Amino acid sequence: MTCFSAPPFIAGPIAVPHGFFTREGGVSEGPFASLNCSISSPDQRAAVMENRGRAARALGADPALLLGLTQVHGADVATITAPWTPGNGPRADAAVTALRGIAIGIVTADCAPVLFADAQLGVIGGAHAGWRGAVAGVLEATVAAMVALGAERARIVAAVGPCIGQASYEVSADLRDAVLAQTVDAERFFADGRPQRWQFDLAGYCASRLALAGVGVVHVTGHDTLAEPARFFSHRRRTLANAGPIGHQISVIAL
Repeated sequence: MTCFSAPPFIAGPIAVPHGFFTREGGVSEGPFASLNCSISSPDQRAAVMENRGRAARALGADPALLLGLTQVHGADVATITAPWTPGNGPRADAAVTALRGIAIGIVTADCAPVLFADAQLGVIGGAHAGWRGAVAGVLEATVAAMVALGAERARIVAAVGPCIGQASYEVSADLRDAVLAQTVDAERFFADGRPQRWQFDLAGYCASRLALAGVGVVHVTGHDTLAEPARFFSHRRRTLANAGPIGHQISVIAL
C-alpha cells in the first residue's frame, strides 16, 4: 500500500503515526478502484470497510477505532471523547482527541486534508479543508479545539496533504471575492488565468492560515490530486470528464 507521510510528528517521547493515503492498494473496483475509503459513496460497503481497515492497520491502528465524520464543508470541530460506529460520525469537518487508541480519518478528492499533532502532550487533529471550510475558519477552529485539550500552538505540527494544485484549480470571481473578503493579503494565492478566471493555491492558502494561527511547524506535501490520476481520486477531474461517481482517498492520524 502506498501513502505519503510528512516528516514524523515527534516532539519529545511520542511519535504520532500518520499518513496521506493514495487510491492504490485497496479492493474496490471500477471508478472506485482501488482504495476508496468513503462510506457515503455508492461503492460496496464491504469493500470500503476493508479499505479503511487496511489504512488503519498500515499505521498500527485498530480499524474499529478509525473514526470519520459526516463532512459538510463547514468549520465545526468534533472533540472525540468516545468512539462511534462507522458512518455515524457527527456533521463536522474536523476532529480532535487526546484519547489513546483513536485514529482520525479525513476523506478527500481535491480538498485539502490537514493533520495536526502536539506530540509532546498527545493531542491530535484532522481537518477537511476545501476552500469554503478554509475561508470559514475550520483550520483555526481545529487548533483552538486542540488548545482546549491542553495543546500549545507553538508545539503543534500541521501537515497539508495532497489536494488540487494551483495549476489545476481554475476558479471564478465568486470564490476569489470570498477569499479576498475574509483574508488580508490573499491576493498572492491567485495567479492570472483565462479572462475572469484565476488559479487558486489552496494548499498555500491553508498553510498561511495555519501559520497565522500560531502553529509551530507547517508542512505541505505538494501533490496535485487532479494531475496524478493513477495516485489520487479527483472530483474536479471527474467533473471535467463528465464522468460518474468516484472514490475518495483517506488521510489518517492516530494516537
